[in-house]
Amino acid sequence: LFGSLPLLISILSLYSMGGSVTFNLSSLPECGMSLMAVWYICSVMAFIVKLPVYLVHLWLPKAHVEAPVAGSVILAGVLLKLGGYGLVRVCPLFIQSAVTFSWFWVSVGLLGGIFVSFICLRQTDMKALIAYSSVAHMGLVLCGLSVFSWWGLSGAVSVMVGHGLCSSGLFCLANMVYERLGSRSLLISKGLLSFMPTMALWWFVLSAGNMAAPPTVNLLGEISLILSVVSWALLAMIPVALLSFLSAAYSLYMFSLSQHGKYFSALFSCCSGKVREYLILILHWLPLNVLVLKGSVLVC
Repeated sequence: LFGSLPLLISILSLYSMGGSVTFNLSSLPECGMSLMAVWYICSVMAFIVKLPVYLVHLWLPKAHVEAPVAGSVILAGVLLKLGGYGLVRVCPLFIQSAVTFSWFWVSVGLLGGIFVSFICLRQTDMKALIAYSSVAHMGLVLCGLSVFSWWGLSGAVSVMVGHGLCSSGLFCLANMVYERLGSRSLLISKGLLSFMPTMALWWFVLSAGNMAAPPTVNLLGEISLILSVVSWALLAMIPVALLSFLSAAYSLYMFSLSQHGKYFSALFSCCSGKVREYLILILHWLPLNVLVLKGSVLVC
């Protein structure tokens, strides 16, 4: 309600002043810069909450932890990307205001991503950790969309596609662990390499995708985003480097804490996956690694 009501008012204002709700630059009437800035904030706030960006992200971990696996997969794979798509469509309407506020969104995206990455390193719930990692990735996407460059837009689209595949696959893996152990806690589900040995490979490849390791689409997108943000402001090199490092840190933290260690049971190699589960995981992993061979599909 906090984000969607101003967007509805903005669309109704666009219709009443311009006579149309089509996304056309000529439909915006001439008005002062202060009014245009307020109009811009009202228009993008819904998509900022939906993305979500740090400071308005608190609904996402709660939604993921409480939702069933189907809800988490759809939320991470499709619904969060609507925020990025909305910014791609709405920001060109308010190009002057968007350029004026770009320093603010880049700052929030980078610093918020770093703060959330540190929060990820303190999580013990698998789904909460994956949900907070989504906020960190979307912070970098917001930076790419805010600098208004070809590299930024292409990188944001690539990261959103790659993150949608990778994050939903990790939620599926967390649910498979929950079905067998009855808990998603990283403190309880240790030693899964001995308990579910065939699933360890899927944990590794999807964790590698979450940290943007080659040959995933995430690597292609993050390289483009880093180039766009650093070319926009050289000072941003430090937080971007820290954000990339922390992304690898919490992905390795999740993988090593869940797969390694001593499993307190006499059961070994007893609960590997079913064919249906392998099919779900390979349908997440295959596009994530094959799309990089045809990167022109994602490049705008």
